[in-house]
Amino acid sequence: MLTITQALYDRIVEHARADHPDEACGVVAGPEGSGRPERFIPMLNAARSPTFYEFDSTDLLKLYREMDDRDEEPVVIYHSHTATEAHPSRTDISYANEPGAHYVLVSTADTDGSGPFQFRSFRIVDGEVTEEDVKVVPAY
Repeated sequence: MLTITQALYDRIVEHARADHPDEACGVVAGPEGSGRPERFIPMLNAARSPTFYEFDSTDLLKLYREMDDRDEEPVVIYHSHTATEAHPSRTDISYANEPGAHYVLVSTADTDGSGPFQFRSFRIVDGEVTEEDVKVVPAY
């Protein structure tokens, strides 16, 4: 299960809406080994595409060095889908290389009639996708 604060949840959704119609992407880092998302890090979608996201390689290298210096790890890796449901695509699955991370997808399209967006979390390990519950809390 992903447990995330309301503030972080809101920031991820806000980023997805702000970058629409392009896909948004980013990371929420947390203390190594804690599994607790704490530091929101919006990233630039280098692909600038409504159907694909790509972290800028220079920005990503800088981020990983920064997390290493701060004894952090990527707890949540998020991106948005602008016209499809919040479920990992084959491309998303092939690029998932952090087996300990929660992969959050926000859809800014109303694909299921349940409202203006979906917020879902998945574990992706060795190409296997497992959806998990999301618990939003006021604070940790």
